[in-house]
Amino acid sequence: MNQLGTYRQLTRRHFFGQSSTGIGIAALSNLFGGAMTSTLGKSALPRTTQDQSRFHLQPRAKRLIYLFQSGGPSQFELFDYKPVLQEKHGMQLPSEVRGEQRLTGMSSHQTSIPLVGSSFKFARHGQQGTWISELLPYTADIADELCIVRSMYTEAINHDPAITFFQTGSQIAGRPSLGAWLAYGLGDVKLDLPTFVVLVTVNKGDQPLYSRLWGNGFLDSRYQGVRFRAGKDPVLYLSNPAGVSSLARRKMLDRLNELNHTQHAIELDPEIESRIAQYELAFQMQSSLPELANIDDEPQSTFDLYGEEARFPGTFAANCLLARRLAERGVPIIQLYHQGWDHHGGLPDGIRQQALETDRPSAALIKDLKARGMLDETLVVWGGEFGRTAYCQGYMTAADYGRDHHPRCFTIWMAGGGVKPGFDFGHTDEYGYNIAGEQGEPIAPQKSFHSKHAVHVHDLQATLLQLLGFDHQRLTYRFQGRDYRLTDVHGHVMSELLA
Repeated sequence: MNQLGTYRQLTRRHFFGQSSTGIGIAALSNLFGGAMTSTLGKSALPRTTQDQSRFHLQPRAKRLIYLFQSGGPSQFELFDYKPVLQEKHGMQLPSEVRGEQRLTGMSSHQTSIPLVGSSFKFARHGQQGTWISELLPYTADIADELCIVRSMYTEAINHDPAITFFQTGSQIAGRPSLGAWLAYGLGDVKLDLPTFVVLVTVNKGDQPLYSRLWGNGFLDSRYQGVRFRAGKDPVLYLSNPAGVSSLARRKMLDRLNELNHTQHAIELDPEIESRIAQYELAFQMQSSLPELANIDDEPQSTFDLYGEEARFPGTFAANCLLARRLAERGVPIIQLYHQGWDHHGGLPDGIRQQALETDRPSAALIKDLKARGMLDETLVVWGGEFGRTAYCQGYMTAADYGRDHHPRCFTIWMAGGGVKPGFDFGHTDEYGYNIAGEQGEPIAPQKSFHSKHAVHVHDLQATLLQLLGFDHQRLTYRFQGRDYRLTDVHGHVMSELLA
């Protein structure tokens, strides 16, 4: 390197090294909050001081609770009532309905693709007369709170890319998750709990879930989701070892932070500052997390609402209750994952069990938030990565059948946080195979995605971001020479869904 290059390099390093010290100390003092003055590490009440300048728009919601139903819930058994499937049960799916749409490798070999009607009855609920299955009596009871979207579609036909698409905006692994993008947009949210918390129902098989679904991708590691485990220790290694007091832990952490600041001045690696922040958050959670996880202070009425399953850590009901407790304490991004919806066979029994596990707590969460005056500022989303086919996969009997993956049209619902309550949006054709027109009139399969009622994954993501105060086209991060965003180069806000 020539002398001029050396001079420039030293000048840059000197400038950043000197300036980072002052910036780092200021940031650290904000990060520590009361912890620096409390040698015992006792947390003050949770604080949420979001910098309003971070928002592009006025937020309609302060927080997101996403109830992700992994495996692809069948809309035909839950929300999309199709009497024609009952009438034509066992008959072949018409070729003009299918068009040139591909089938998965699991049913493409079938010589017959017979239509199959749902085993379950439907009825109208709420002021709008929304069709909801008998499997979901508790959800039916909150029909007037729900914004139901029946015209969702995705590009992925298999689980891993489809889940990855919903969670990161790309079918290819490696991009930041929705929660990480939101945490990045929110910036410095001063809490004694993580900004982005993940809860996964325990003891559920089916399709695997990976930590990259709530990962930070190429964003700073402080924006990744923190997965809480079931039980009294939701995060490992927070407790002090035997013989180590909180005062000793505080002193050790102070010395460690000094070493990290020294290393940062030399290397200028932002991940070192993220490590400092994570150490401090872990210290604060030593007092905040046990209080959060202890549900002994909940009255019996809570368990009358959520069900007795809410007493058992790791169940979907317990996680829904924990989501409400997290929301009360200011956590802005809460993601629940519940597996078990992949019913290629044995669908009637399988989906009945899934409904028993999820219906009551999902509805209870909405009722609980509303009773506490929190629903208007909390956006709740329920849905999976795709839907199921109108035809049977595999062998069909009078009492049993299965359905294959179907990305062309399926149902999700939202509630609270700026969406229209008691609102049905979008239609599917009489077979539930394609998105239909405004009055449910059929559209050629190749044109159905161009309907103004069709909601692409990126459209949903753009809408969620807007409700939380962010323009999806402006929430970007430059990486490897280009600006990335959650919605890539697609997506538009579905203003029809907004209250």
